Amino acid sequence: MVDVAHAFSEDINAAQQPLQSGGDSDVTADIQLEDVKQCSEKRPGTNGSRKTKKRSLWSYLHKEVRRGYQLEEQRYEKRRAKFYAFFRIPRELERFVCYGFLQCADAFLSVLTLLPVRFALAAGLLGARLVGRRRLQPAESCDLLKGLVLLGTWLLAAQVDTSMLYHIVKSQSVIKLYIFFNMLEVADKLFSSFGQDILDALLWTATEPEPRRARRRLGLLAHLMLALAYVLLHCLLVMLQATTLSVAINSQNKALLTIMMSNNFVELKGMVFKKFAKNNLFQMACSDVRERFHYVVLLLVVIVQTMREYSWRQEQFWSLLGDCVLVLVAEVLVDWVKHAFVTRFNAISWQVYREYLTSLAYDLASSKLHMAPSDHGDLVSRRLGFTPLPLAALVLRVMAWPPCSVRLALLTYVCLCSFKVLLNLVLLSRACSLVEQHRQSLLEDSPEKHSQRPKSPE
Repeated sequence: MVDVAHAFSEDINAAQQPLQSGGDSDVTADIQLEDVKQCSEKRPGTNGSRKTKKRSLWSYLHKEVRRGYQLEEQRYEKRRAKFYAFFRIPRELERFVCYGFLQCADAFLSVLTLLPVRFALAAGLLGARLVGRRRLQPAESCDLLKGLVLLGTWLLAAQVDTSMLYHIVKSQSVIKLYIFFNMLEVADKLFSSFGQDILDALLWTATEPEPRRARRRLGLLAHLMLALAYVLLHCLLVMLQATTLSVAINSQNKALLTIMMSNNFVELKGMVFKKFAKNNLFQMACSDVRERFHYVVLLLVVIVQTMREYSWRQEQFWSLLGDCVLVLVAEVLVDWVKHAFVTRFNAISWQVYREYLTSLAYDLASSKLHMAPSDHGDLVSRRLGFTPLPLAALVLRVMAWPPCSVRLALLTYVCLCSFKVLLNLVLLSRACSLVEQHRQSLLEDSPEKHSQRPKSPE
């Protein structure tokens, strides 16, 4: 019979040295020396009067089956908290995404509703002030330039035959379309990250003080042409995206749509296992907000174009709606999984999304000051990476070309204005509430920091 107790005691004493040297707190248990001694028997030979006590195999198996243990409270409490936080991430993420989505919608509707009015007023004031040799105010100059860029992009994009473009895209193979759509996505992200700098350069060139004008290398007209070229190219790129998505949805073979949706899950491979800090996570969350709003506008364009071809038949609408909802659901699920694992692997608390939400609230509140540093749409563009001018030009191209009846156009404009005002009031109310909560929390923590705002990357 093998001396089971003696072998077990030798193994535990040999294992004491590496266990006491430490290790990964999440993998190796912290076994105290006293606990090991309680499990081990006395070595034979330490006392000459004692003999080795032999145990049978049945006794060993009985102890293995009936052996008890007690879970470490602190360690398992932390594990359970991590488990609960993992499932809380989607809810906190959706709060941030919904607020950012509504801010994107507000900036987008501002281009479609307020910008035409402000452009008309600025154009009228321009003629009156040219007679008196007075310059326009900075805000009026910005509105005039934005209106010119939007109007020029709309007129040039209207020359593109979308029907011919649709048939050219449809004649390509599935693999070509998949590669083409991925290239368009990458180009759209690059355009979005760089395009706002072009527009900011145009606006600053038009409004900078006289002493600093000698420092600029390009004139106002050159900046205007560059901005017009950028917005036009971005608008055409988004038009190609909408056309490719329309081909995938309207095709009898859903292979392309399935491949395009699976492309979202490939994104997890490149994001989940990277090291993220809070600033990087904020940038990724803002990119997800912009991407989700971008997809909603694209799907809206696809529905309008398809329903126009099918004479607005109700059966076709419900068929389109199912595929569009499927695309959005896949996008939302991927965002949930991505953020849940990124925060888990990088030990980031779910409360960070509340800080991000408060940062967006401060942006909106600061844009409503009497002398705001920038327009709210420009702040949204810089913070979330969303540039509304290309999307607005595309929507105008799809919705208002060829010309519809004047009554319908006016009714649509009034409805959009009403919705925009209501949306802005809701967002401003929520922003004031978040700012007040943040200041109250700072007063409770340290009264001398009540004027600080949460830091976030530009």
